[in-house]
Amino acid sequence: MNENLFLDFKNVEIHQQDNLILSDINLSIKKGEFVYFVGKTGSGKSSLLKSIYGDVSIHKGDIAFKDQNVSKLSRKKILALRRKIGIIFQDFQLLMDRSVADNLRFVMKATGWKGKKKIDEEIEKLLSKVDMLDKSNAYPHLISGGEQQRIAVARALINDPELIIADEPTGNLDPETSEKIMGLIKSILDDDKTVIMATHDFDIINKFPGRIVKFDNKSIVN
Repeated sequence: MNENLFLDFKNVEIHQQDNLILSDINLSIKKGEFVYFVGKTGSGKSSLLKSIYGDVSIHKGDIAFKDQNVSKLSRKKILALRRKIGIIFQDFQLLMDRSVADNLRFVMKATGWKGKKKIDEEIEKLLSKVDMLDKSNAYPHLISGGEQQRIAVARALINDPELIIADEPTGNLDPETSEKIMGLIKSILDDDKTVIMATHDFDIINKFPGRIVKFDNKSIVN
């Protein structure tokens, strides 16, 4: 694979039960690109995102992430692959029964971090990065949607991933908060990180330009 070619979809076809969701998907993404997946609800954006980290199986074709063929990886290798990917969800997916810091701690321990001091130092660093250190001991249901999404961004950065997948990260936020979250994402990600974001918010795309891949009629235009 070309050294700069980071993610490559070749003739990918995705079904859900008997329904064809996407077909003939050919798409190459380079390292460091910021790519928007744009299309109506149900156009297959989320399905293609999930196929990258093995949460949706592909019916046909191949997905290469760096030098690995995702569609042929074992379950164990898929789990290892997911540690190289940071995921930001529309509905935040925080654990409501534990504090902000403990949400990060839970993911760190689950992905192999060891040593209380090291973990605590990293949590402090991550929360500082998203300007949420003062909410370290707060519970998610007591903070705003924008603040919850800041925590979700911090969680996505835990293992210093090379790829960030953001599935409608501003979908549940008002326009002003959406802009702040996008500003945050853009500001804390270095040029080496590749970002793929599903959205239908054209205000965001206009304010934070990136490459656009349009989803329509069970395929893409890019």
